[in-house]
Amino acid sequence: MTEETGTGTGPGPDGAATRRGLLAGAGVVAAAGLLAACGGSDDSGDAGGGDAGGDGGSGGGPSSDGGGGSATALGAVSAVPVGGGKVFKDRKIVVTQPAKGEFKAFSAVCTHRGCSVGSVAGGLIECPCHGSKFKIADGSVASGPAEEPLPARKVTVQNGQITLA
Repeated sequence: MTEETGTGTGPGPDGAATRRGLLAGAGVVAAAGLLAACGGSDDSGDAGGGDAGGDGGSGGGPSSDGGGGSATALGAVSAVPVGGGKVFKDRKIVVTQPAKGEFKAFSAVCTHRGCSVGSVAGGLIECPCHGSKFKIADGSVASGPAEEPLPARKVTVQNGQITLA
């Protein structure tokens, strides 16, 4: 009489791997590869200037707003070009400047599959994973496959610095 393992993923009665076990293992490897592919790229996300990892000289650390809450300094206003934007990958935020002096911020996590958006160019926030593009003025989808806009985030500008509220 042959004993069953219940999962079908262990060795067969003769000690050899079962077909079901091999397929399950291949599925795990494929899923891990897919997750790694949606992790985004290491592109700087800058549009119109700035160095690859720089944040415009802000220091990038948390700062106190003096009211008991906390705000996060993102970078200098000068790091965000008019008609473009900058991706702050470490904070998962993209800040845009659709018109001079008008700053908008959105989550830098693409609503399609969770990749990090990679760059801002031509008035669009671009995701490198599957090609979704979002408008810099409101984060709405300009072209898919994403169907949902990037969630808006609140930022303030004071003394030439952009702060995530």
